[in-house]
Amino acid sequence: MTSTAEETPLLRDRAFVLFLLARTVAVIGSAITAVALPLLVFQVTSSPMLTSLVTAVQVVPYLLFGLIAGAMADRLPRRPLMLACQAASAAALLSVPVASWLGELTAPHAVGVAAVVATSFVWFDAGAFGALPALVGTDRVVPANSMVWMVTTLAGLGGPVLGGLLVALVGAAQALSFDAGAYVVAGALLALIGRSFDAGGPKRERQTLRTDIKAGLAFVWQQPVVRSLTLLGVGNSLTGGAVSALLVVFAVQDLGLSEDGRGVGFLFAIVAAGAFFAALALPRLTARWPLGWISIAALTINPVALLLTAIAPSLPWATIPLLLWSFTNTLTIINGIAARQLVTPLDLQARVNTTARMVAWGGTPLGALIAGALAESAGARPAYAVMSVAVLTSAVLAWRSPLRSRTFGTQP
Repeated sequence: MTSTAEETPLLRDRAFVLFLLARTVAVIGSAITAVALPLLVFQVTSSPMLTSLVTAVQVVPYLLFGLIAGAMADRLPRRPLMLACQAASAAALLSVPVASWLGELTAPHAVGVAAVVATSFVWFDAGAFGALPALVGTDRVVPANSMVWMVTTLAGLGGPVLGGLLVALVGAAQALSFDAGAYVVAGALLALIGRSFDAGGPKRERQTLRTDIKAGLAFVWQQPVVRSLTLLGVGNSLTGGAVSALLVVFAVQDLGLSEDGRGVGFLFAIVAAGAFFAALALPRLTARWPLGWISIAALTINPVALLLTAIAPSLPWATIPLLLWSFTNTLTIINGIAARQLVTPLDLQARVNTTARMVAWGGTPLGALIAGALAESAGARPAYAVMSVAVLTSAVLAWRSPLRSRTFGTQP
């Protein structure tokens, strides 16, 4: 990365703009799938448990492959790795409309596709964690991260609504072909970036894969900023997995929205709006408050917002609490990502970020499965209320942690 590139405004930096466009297109496609895939499983099975399984399998690959993917992404050229992941996801998604056309589509097939796409994402994410600092320079990581989240979540606002309309017009299975096309377009945009995805100075000499993994684990545990935010993120992910897994069930069974996709898409758009506002707010918050205080506030407000969502009698009453829940959930996540990228050396970015995300996101499949089991017997509302305890626990621990210090995170 040259000093000239680092001084270029982000929106005039061609490499960053192409990276941003690729992420935006991919997010629009993923937002369509986020509506279509659980709806497809729910339509086929009418089972909250099996519907929640879609969310669970989207995170399990991170637990299985996160450490290896992080170490390999610090070894391999990042661009080919990321392009291969985009191609694999497109192929898997296309298999759903093909199977539907042949009359062979089943719920296990749909869940399997979710697992393939999620596995590809682990490796793509590992490459992207190191690619962004390499493309923009460490001095621009926070504004670049915030811009990526802000623009892509803004795209995500319309994506769920579009997904709901597509499900209504062409069916849940056929709607997935649009996401497959989005992966192809996003891959083409990444291929057009002229700057290296592996810039940032010479890499440290590699030993064995096991040694590289241990180095990433050691940094996560020994660096107080990374360790604290990662461990506290587990409660956030447990609750997040529960909310995401049951959003379709909550919309249909408790808020009375139609299974055809229109109303459900709006509910997903509310969640995307909360994420957008979090990305918009983060640079302003970090300019005024210590990052530890930001996480404490977000974790404290989050369970209250979820409880208000659980008792909401109708969609209008659920809108503001769900928006606030999404805002605080996302703020906790992106605050942790920005902090990690700031304090982590470039040659450790993939390993540290995938390791930290693997731990922090480890609660997502467990939260999804527990919530699914609770909803199967008691309904989505009680499940949401019970699962708010997970993030409440993180909030209590955060108030007793080093995050309270004004200087927490100011020194790498």
